[in-house]
Amino acid sequence: MSKNKLEKFAENLTFRNYFSFPYEEILQQDASMKGRWKAEYFKQDEPVTLELGCGRGEYTLALAAMFPHRNYIGMDRKGARLWKGCKYAAENNMQNVAFIRSQIQFLPRMFAEGEVNEIWLTFPDPQPKRSKVAKRLTSSYYLDIYKQVLTPGGCIHLKTDSELLFHYTKEVIHKLDYTILEIQEDVYQSEIQNSILAIQTYYEKMWLEQGHTIYYIKFTMI
Repeated sequence: MSKNKLEKFAENLTFRNYFSFPYEEILQQDASMKGRWKAEYFKQDEPVTLELGCGRGEYTLALAAMFPHRNYIGMDRKGARLWKGCKYAAENNMQNVAFIRSQIQFLPRMFAEGEVNEIWLTFPDPQPKRSKVAKRLTSSYYLDIYKQVLTPGGCIHLKTDSELLFHYTKEVIHKLDYTILEIQEDVYQSEIQNSILAIQTYYEKMWLEQGHTIYYIKFTMI
């Protein structure tokens, strides 16, 4: 492990907005903030938006800046990635932002039933190999996990440059009889102007420079 990573891990621990739930600990008990994110951390009874696989937290931070009266949590399993988002939020006194280092399968141990209002999946690994289908973040395996923490009717957003993942997600939604609320097969050529879709992460900018099409689906599991 590089010194730079070790320094980032150490600094993460100094941020109020950083939470880490290691595999060994989360197996033994629920995370201490479960059911209390609004009351004890955000101190405002407003909707909670969760970004999974948030990386550096660019989407989480941009949404939090656009909607300061809502609550935003970015989650990733890599602490060095989260460091940049944690540091930016701390230095800019963003009280409506938190970051979690953990794994998605532990969501029900970190959030109470209905505690999350919406979920963002921004450019997740499309897992193109057929043997990895269950690892796609819109597979039925993960959707069942999301359902345990989402409020009834809560929505899920997928933004991706992967045509494969886009069409796969549509198929899953249809198979499970869920409801598509919005769909765009080319975000930047669409007549629908949506400011939250104009947010661009480091990777999205890279994909756009390479000529990739950006796809978007918003749906609910009802």
